[in-house]
Amino acid sequence: MATSKKQSGTVKIKWVRSFIGCPRGMRQAIRGLGFRRMNQVVERQDTSAIRGMIAKVHHLVEIQK
Repeated sequence: MATSKKQSGTVKIKWVRSFIGCPRGMRQAIRGLGFRRMNQVVERQDTSAIRGMIAKVHHLVEIQK
């Protein structure tokens, strides 16, 4: 993976805290964002649906620049 230029209209998200003990809806939001393991970074389109999932689990993820 050479130089990775951030495309406009996308957002990078990193999963930083475990969802153990969280309600099922939060677990589904993490999985819906495409996370499979802790400390994974995913890049998704910046849509209102994605922003809603991020808002639901904002304490478990961080937005990367």
